Amino acid sequence: MTGTPLTGTPDVPVNRLRPRRSCLAVPGSNPRFLEKAQGLPADQVFLDLEDACAPIAKEGARHKIVDALNNGDWTGKTRVVRVNDWTTHWTYRDVITVVEGAGPNLDCIMLPKVQDAQQIAALDLLLTQIEKTMGFEVGRIGIEAQIENAKGLVNVDAIAAASPRMETIVFGPADFMASINMKSLVVGEQPPGYGADAYHYILMRILMAARAHDLQAIDGPYLQIRNADGYREVAGRAAALGFDGKWVLHPDQVALANEIFSPSQEDYDHAELILDAYAYCTSEEGGAKGSAMLGDEMIDEASRKMALVIAGKGRAAGMSRTSKFEIPEA
Repeated sequence: MTGTPLTGTPDVPVNRLRPRRSCLAVPGSNPRFLEKAQGLPADQVFLDLEDACAPIAKEGARHKIVDALNNGDWTGKTRVVRVNDWTTHWTYRDVITVVEGAGPNLDCIMLPKVQDAQQIAALDLLLTQIEKTMGFEVGRIGIEAQIENAKGLVNVDAIAAASPRMETIVFGPADFMASINMKSLVVGEQPPGYGADAYHYILMRILMAARAHDLQAIDGPYLQIRNADGYREVAGRAAALGFDGKWVLHPDQVALANEIFSPSQEDYDHAELILDAYAYCTSEEGGAKGSAMLGDEMIDEASRKMALVIAGKGRAAGMSRTSKFEIPEA
């Protein structure tokens, strides 16, 4: 007779689709930045124990993060901690210290440099053991998987399906560029001498894996923090494909990300009108039709599905309608 497996299946349903237009990176070793981040309008804040922390500072940073999560005001923000990857000796202690110390005030753990599904399964198992030991709600804490090399991208479908805790797949451009020997030193920019978009396949591969498993897709950082035009261009590319958000490394990038990954007012209003018009035309009052006209535009079930995406993004961003559906005259 076998024992009950330690899986991260939630005790109660968990909303895995949180707003993540702007995902602010905050060094876990810097108390001033940890405090400042609480007042910035980022959808998500991730407190970093990996690249933003020097090796000598990692142990102290764990405790600074626990204190910030427990005593800070993170209202309206998704609270994430990026731990070190499984190839290091820091990972297990990162997870144990942070989750035992601040589990009820933590939404997700971000695991960098994920290369296969087993690494996600191992994190799920460790989280479940901690939750059961501490008496926390089992499965509530989500996982974000960061894809940063060729092996991770090749295995991204299995990674996306590796745990019910999975919430996002994140593109890590700097390490990825290095892993494939891309000829560029500007993170996220196109390599010189290449006439097309060098990142299109990578981004679409991540996006397809995410959507196939009802996850969100997040683009990684743009390191030229003073180059607003460059950030807008790179973020706009990811948003156009359908990504849900992008990392921000500086407060000046937060407003840009929130704008770029939200629909325009015109598109939001139009999406809401499509939903209203379709609901009316398929109702008994509207004649129970399968399609109808909204001005000069024919709308049907496919139109409704597309409008739901835009309307959902607008609602999540707190947008308000500026137009109202009027029942057409008979």
